[in-house]
Amino acid sequence: MLAFSIRGFAGSRTLNRPFNRTIASACHKAFETIPSSPIRVLRSVESVRRWRKPHYLDHRIVGLVPTMGALHEGHISLIRSAARESHHVVVSIYVNPAQFGIKEDLASYPVTWESDCKILAQLDRELADDGGNLGRISAVFAPTTPDMYPSGFPGQEVDSKGSFVVLTPISELLEGGTRPTFFRGVATVCMKLFNIVQPEKVYFGQKDVQQTVVIRKMVRDFMLPTEVVVGPTIRESDGLALSSRNVYLGERRRKVATVLNHALRAAESQYLNGSLDRGAILKAASSVATDLLNKQSALSPEKRVRYEIDYISLADPLSMEELSEVNPTEGGILSGAVKMLPVESPQPGEDLGHSGGPAVRLIDNIVLKPLAKV
Repeated sequence: MLAFSIRGFAGSRTLNRPFNRTIASACHKAFETIPSSPIRVLRSVESVRRWRKPHYLDHRIVGLVPTMGALHEGHISLIRSAARESHHVVVSIYVNPAQFGIKEDLASYPVTWESDCKILAQLDRELADDGGNLGRISAVFAPTTPDMYPSGFPGQEVDSKGSFVVLTPISELLEGGTRPTFFRGVATVCMKLFNIVQPEKVYFGQKDVQQTVVIRKMVRDFMLPTEVVVGPTIRESDGLALSSRNVYLGERRRKVATVLNHALRAAESQYLNGSLDRGAILKAASSVATDLLNKQSALSPEKRVRYEIDYISLADPLSMEELSEVNPTEGGILSGAVKMLPVESPQPGEDLGHSGGPAVRLIDNIVLKPLAKV
């Protein structure tokens, strides 16, 4: 209505210029967009609901790609998938404090709003030129923590009191063992995002495999009317899975950061060669990780890279519970986490990575596909 009224008044000679500027300013605030694009920027729950309602009434498919910003090719791949299948794509950008532990990297997590907006504007232009898409990027939802936690943020401690979504035992396994509040934070913020945006489809990356299992379980158990679509892990040419946290690595640690992928690939080879036994499969991964660590330890402090393997897992693809052996008709999931320790004896001018190169935890996984039909 506001935009229509301005067009109606524009031809009137009685409209004074100060009033015109006031209306135009109000219009700008009401319809904030990413520069050089038609993408709406929605910063409140109410603005999303106003935007969403007519698309629901018109039976338009809305796809949601939840992110914490620091966008990379993995996010772009998910947005492209959403545009192929949805009339309207919403990208959320919100660094959710509830999924960070009290000693984790919330304070240093990369916040790259301007570059993220440029990426989305360029991507939207590419989507407009691609005739194979059902839709484009219609909006970015960029809320504040008071918007997302209207009763007040409950805190990051394990024993925090507040309104949470908790799914057990899956949230206690693997990543949940090391990061006990992580999946509580993920499930809670995703439930909020799903309720706010009301998407027909939501898009997540395979890199965070346990997260995808948690979200699918939440959607199923709480009977949410949305479809969870999982896109493949996007990797660098040397196999490193793309992650917003890779910016922490710096040059020296980046060269060794592929250790987890190499270890998981060795385990996968055992399975593809016919081994179904947990011990044999995981031994191959452990050998790769240990051999490289020994080689690094033999180097001088000015050259070596230190890391710790948190876990390497062989789990059921539906529950993430550990397998004693793989059922060849069901397959499994190989996953792991490695903690890259800060650079030892940094050299003058050495690239240590974002925020001075703190310890960074990397995850990866490989899906073991069934070898035999049921």
